[in-house]
Amino acid sequence: MTWALWCVLIAGLLPFVATGIAKWGRSDFDNHHPREWEARLEGRRARAHAAQLNSFEAFPLFAASVLTAHWVAGAQIELDILASIWIGLRLLYLYFYLSDKATLRSIVWIAALLVVMSIFVVGTR
Repeated sequence: MTWALWCVLIAGLLPFVATGIAKWGRSDFDNHHPREWEARLEGRRARAHAAQLNSFEAFPLFAASVLTAHWVAGAQIELDILASIWIGLRLLYLYFYLSDKATLRSIVWIAALLVVMSIFVVGTR
């Protein structure tokens, strides 16, 4: 299995890192009504939950780009590098979201989107 495909697995697990951050150390978590509990989150925990949702939203396009590049036999080394960069950017995105650095978070989000588009381009060569 290629490194880029491992990155797809890592990307699929990233939302759960954010979930863990939102729930870590909270004794009042209500597993019977988790959506109501999440709606009451504030501050860093609320941002962690929002980062989780965005991570779920970003995953399909990333996975599709990597799988498409594999399908058309794109340049593997470039694909592995770009997939790694995407993972790094998404980790930065999570960090900036948790740190409440909205402008940096948005810049990183745009950069990650550009990387996904680049992965599709790699797949066409």
